[in-house]
Amino acid sequence: MRTYLNFESNAPKWIIFSIDLTIIAFSVIASFFLRFNFDIPEQEITTLINGFLIILSVRIMVSFFFKTYSGVIRHTSIQDLQRMYLAISAGTGVLIILNFISFFSTDKYLVPFSVIIIEYISTFFLIASFRAIIRLIFQEITSTSTSKSDVVIYGAGHNGLTTKQALDRVTAVKYKVIAFIDSSPSKQGKLLEGTKIYREEALEEILIEKKPATLIIAVQKIDKLKKKEIIEQCLFHNIEVKIIPPVTDWINGELSVKQIKAVKIEELLGRKPIQLNQDKIKGQLTGKTILVTGAAGSIGSGLVDQIIQYYPEKIIMLDQAETPLYDLELRMHQRYGHHMCEIVIGDVRNEVRMRNLFNEFKPSFVYHAAAYKHVPMMEDNPSEAIKANIQGSKIIADLSDEFGVEKFVMISTDKAVNPTNVMGASKRIAEIYTQSKNQHSKTKFITTRFGNVLGSNGSVIPIFKRQIEEGGPITVTHPDITRFFMTIPEACQLVLEAGMMGAGGEIFIFDMGESVKIVSLAEKMIKLSGLTVGKDIQIKFSGLRPGEKLYEELLANEENTLKTHHSQIMGAQVREYDFEEITQNVNALIDSYIGQDNMNIVSKMKAIVPEYKSKNSIYSKLDK
Repeated sequence: MRTYLNFESNAPKWIIFSIDLTIIAFSVIASFFLRFNFDIPEQEITTLINGFLIILSVRIMVSFFFKTYSGVIRHTSIQDLQRMYLAISAGTGVLIILNFISFFSTDKYLVPFSVIIIEYISTFFLIASFRAIIRLIFQEITSTSTSKSDVVIYGAGHNGLTTKQALDRVTAVKYKVIAFIDSSPSKQGKLLEGTKIYREEALEEILIEKKPATLIIAVQKIDKLKKKEIIEQCLFHNIEVKIIPPVTDWINGELSVKQIKAVKIEELLGRKPIQLNQDKIKGQLTGKTILVTGAAGSIGSGLVDQIIQYYPEKIIMLDQAETPLYDLELRMHQRYGHHMCEIVIGDVRNEVRMRNLFNEFKPSFVYHAAAYKHVPMMEDNPSEAIKANIQGSKIIADLSDEFGVEKFVMISTDKAVNPTNVMGASKRIAEIYTQSKNQHSKTKFITTRFGNVLGSNGSVIPIFKRQIEEGGPITVTHPDITRFFMTIPEACQLVLEAGMMGAGGEIFIFDMGESVKIVSLAEKMIKLSGLTVGKDIQIKFSGLRPGEKLYEELLANEENTLKTHHSQIMGAQVREYDFEEITQNVNALIDSYIGQDNMNIVSKMKAIVPEYKSKNSIYSKLDK
């Protein structure tokens, strides 16, 4: 049959209209027969003919008005049935009005009221039944795959129902919704389109007994911790988890199965929402000129996204990476227009260019995110680490002091704590310099320190995603390696909060939650992709890279923390350095760039940061 029928084409509207008209005609005649117990008196034949013509005429006019024939009959939805119900009800209403007009004019009804009521009920029932039958037949005939996929939908509200209907329209795979899960006691135990609604506590039992292939989260506003719990349950039972997009992203108000995406790993690592002191942050940033260095990077662009919501007078987006900066410019101009954004291509290591920038725009706040961050690359290129991370930071800090910037917020890293690599040590030296400069400046120098950021350029998440897309293997350096993770929005929000609360000289550390085993992260990402670890995707261990730690730290051994007004931000108690001495040592380190002697450069770094002990590196021989 499939060879001769084209199931992708829709039936012409005139065919659907003709079928509806036939159903209405049958319903009218049947109504008269039911009204007179299948024995219509001869004197009522005229009433039957007149009533038939009147009802048919009204139904035709109303059908054209509501366009009940315009829907795709094989995909009849609840919305289609609602439109049909309104059309038939409106037609019946018109008939009742005409009946009353006739009665008051001629003392006689056009159509017996009993016929109107019977026809109303039978017409809707027959038309709705016809469409439902066609839809079921079409789904059976066009099921081009013998594969079946059982699905559980979390959420039995409107979105859950819409999700089921979207699955029902798919012909390549025969999806079967076997259960709805909902937290509302009023819905539990009831049926939604023939599928039972279960309470939340029954989820584990359903996953074990029914073994669905997929669980789809169809609740838009769901607690992050609850979502994480559901996802973890599903992954434990090797069940794929997907989530529907926001209603605003639906196409013409209709959900497509292609829009239902796999859950991102960020959903498992995010924490409860961060509460910011919006009023104080707004008071600091609104109407001010803000400079963000490294603006095209992950954290830099994240900061731009956060800051611009407070409507600064101007936000200066500085970076040396042309294409990413161009992409950021397009995105910002599209959302906020041209008046708030200023794009500057430049290098923080170029003092002449940076001085011109400060002289031109005179920023009130500086968020310094520009840095080289990749550990193995900096291990091989220590001269570039000191040039960008130390000299670049020094230039921006010195100019901030000279031009009277209110606050300078430096973005640092957990790798600066007891550093084991060049990158971490370079960031620690930049921390020391800016913190010490606070003693002799009206500018408030503040440092924020956090761990790895999910989805940032070059982080493990994008790398693992690419490796999964390529069929594996996923490469992990060591089976025991762990890292702290935070999402880009979380990190940037806490940077703004810390910058707001800082009085100068502080190093703020963020609550990074529990450290995560990288191999567990890889396993979860494989499962979230609907694949099996060891079967579809292999995990291979490549060995620790030069300078890499097994475990990251947020505090050095001699540091303690102080509580702040924000539960997710702590102040690190760190020892102070003499500004004159650290300036002399930093200048000597920067001058060593000319010699390009890596051993000499790293030796000077270790002299400034005695706790810097190289790991798995050629510079280990310099440790005392």
